[in-house]
Amino acid sequence: MNAQELRAKSADELRQELTNLKKASFNLRFQQATGQLENTAGIKAARREAARVKTILNQKAAEAASEE
Repeated sequence: MNAQELRAKSADELRQELTNLKKASFNLRFQQATGQLENTAGIKAARREAARVKTILNQKAAEAASEE
């Protein structure tokens, strides 16, 4: 998902997306630890996607704070 699609979502939707990404990241790490993970690039992709969501959440929070 790119940044434009994420910016179109509400803060609640972004928090839900972040929760899902953290769960996916945990599952990928667990698979790696048990030797079941085949595509190790998925860990990096999940971390980057979570960081992208956090960045947009912070931007929305800063924007809301500056409006008040």
